[in-house]
Amino acid sequence: MTDRVHPTRSDPVVAAVSAGVGGPVGSRAGRHPWWTPVRVVLALAALAFALGMVQKSACYDDTWSDGQQRYSQMCYSDLPYLYTGRGFVELAWPYDDDAEVRGRYEVMEYPVGISYVAYGTAWATHLLTGSPDLAERFTRPVSELFGDEEVQGEIRWFVVLSAVGLALATLLTAWFLAGVDRRRPWDAAMFAASPALALTALVNWDLLAVVFVAGAVWAWARDRPVLTGVLIGLGTATKLYPLFLLGAVLVVCVCDKRVRDFLVTTAAAAGAWLLANAPAYLSGPEEWKVFWTFNSERGPDLGSLWLVVAQATDTAIDASTVNTWSWLLFGAWCVGVFVLGVLAPKTPRLAQLGFLIVAGFLLVNKVYSPQYVLWLLPLAVLARPRWRDQLVWQGSEVLYFAAVWWYLGGYLAPGGGGDAGFYWLAILVRVAGELFLIGLVVRDVLVPRHDPVRIDDAVVELGRTPARVGPS
Repeated sequence: MTDRVHPTRSDPVVAAVSAGVGGPVGSRAGRHPWWTPVRVVLALAALAFALGMVQKSACYDDTWSDGQQRYSQMCYSDLPYLYTGRGFVELAWPYDDDAEVRGRYEVMEYPVGISYVAYGTAWATHLLTGSPDLAERFTRPVSELFGDEEVQGEIRWFVVLSAVGLALATLLTAWFLAGVDRRRPWDAAMFAASPALALTALVNWDLLAVVFVAGAVWAWARDRPVLTGVLIGLGTATKLYPLFLLGAVLVVCVCDKRVRDFLVTTAAAAGAWLLANAPAYLSGPEEWKVFWTFNSERGPDLGSLWLVVAQATDTAIDASTVNTWSWLLFGAWCVGVFVLGVLAPKTPRLAQLGFLIVAGFLLVNKVYSPQYVLWLLPLAVLARPRWRDQLVWQGSEVLYFAAVWWYLGGYLAPGGGGDAGFYWLAILVRVAGELFLIGLVVRDVLVPRHDPVRIDDAVVELGRTPARVGPS
């Protein structure tokens, strides 16, 4: 396509790298009948996910039973522990209110979307491994199950089947991102080839929500507010943060005087969320509420600035204090994003606003788990599609990824002979990397001539390419 934006001509980093393979794309490039940009992006996403599986192989080989290896090799995953710890080993429905089941297993602390997928994966695991005797297992202490040889085989299958589902979510996310702007399919390569994706894809099921966010941005780009709302609603039923996209939609609709589209999108999101939650709530209302109570009762936790303050000052910060201040700060941040959007010279793009809102939530939240980088990744690559900026930000995330596992393993904590201060530094570096990207996006919104998307699209519309690639 002659009207596509080619990174080798528009992005300084890609242009410099292309010098080693013949230089920027020429007028006769891109004519291969099969290797289209979208297929290349999908291949990159598959490769990144496969590398992520290899990175977890050390833990897979011993079924995550080595308490230190999962930290020293940085191959920890929640998936195997939840298989036994939440009753999937006995095919217990996550929202079963039976007293005996609840006496044996903790309630799933995630939103219903993740619970449904984990439960379905457990069924598939049991079918593939020969439908074990569940009645016999119910007579044994739960503490024995994780070390049982038969159960360990099931755990491996559970992780493999979960990985297959998450790999499909990754590919679908990449496809959505490549289609948001038909002239910019290569922006999705920054998601597909992301080191953050490879490292964190299998830590938990966060990619299930990521695909809904990418799908919502794709649907909005095609002027389909109902589908946008449905995807936001289903995403919110999987993780809370997709809800924040409605704030971005609100700003766009206010700027463009599209109030009806906002109302339609919100109604569709609410309807989809209610339908998704109905089976869980009707079968066990108290169990359904655990997600909300669990999160409200948490104090300062991993990755958060709250944890740095609490540990560095040796101060106990109770959960209610963190809850109050984090929501107040996030509310103020959202007001700031709204004012930024309505005062901008041109209507900001949905991805820019969505990125700013989600980033603000993570900065003030009381927990910032390593896999939460996936929440920002699809929005970040669309908000600021420049490789240099993405590499700077993701470099800070990779540093934190290593530090958090070494910290949990005792290598960066006083009890293990290490220095917890390095972990605090890693948190601050991660925050600095995020603020760096936030600053660039805010500048792009306020001064559109700095926005890479507007710059590149204007060049394409004029039917020419830049004489040279410069910084932006």
